[in-house]
Amino acid sequence: QVQLVESGGGLVQAGGSLRLSCAASGRTFSTYAMGWFRQPPGKEREFVATISWSGGSTDYGDSVKGRFTISRDNTKDTVYLQMNSLKPEDTAVYYCASRSYYCSGDGCGSRPYRYNYWGQGTQVTVSS
Repeated sequence: QVQLVESGGGLVQAGGSLRLSCAASGRTFSTYAMGWFRQPPGKEREFVATISWSGGSTDYGDSVKGRFTISRDNTKDTVYLQMNSLKPEDTAVYYCASRSYYCSGDGCGSRPYRYNYWGQGTQVTVSS
């Protein structure tokens, strides 16, 4: 089992920045990849970013490319999401997720069902 705890959410004005953290515990040595997803009110969960646990390869959703950066610190079993130039449409609950198995092909990083552990989420609200 892997436990994930997000932190760093809050209220910020448009154009501002926030950094989310996701601390992993438990069987983290079995982690292949970590991801961030978000769910705006009344909408489906949306892919934000993913990073491989060992190789450092990353991928981003189209709506956040160039503004958000995912990174990891394996010494702390923590993944970060640096969010810059925030917009009101970035308002959502942000979830951290991890995958404990190898996956290749389209959708492995971006589909929620490819991840088997999830955090409780942290609210991000961007005011206009």
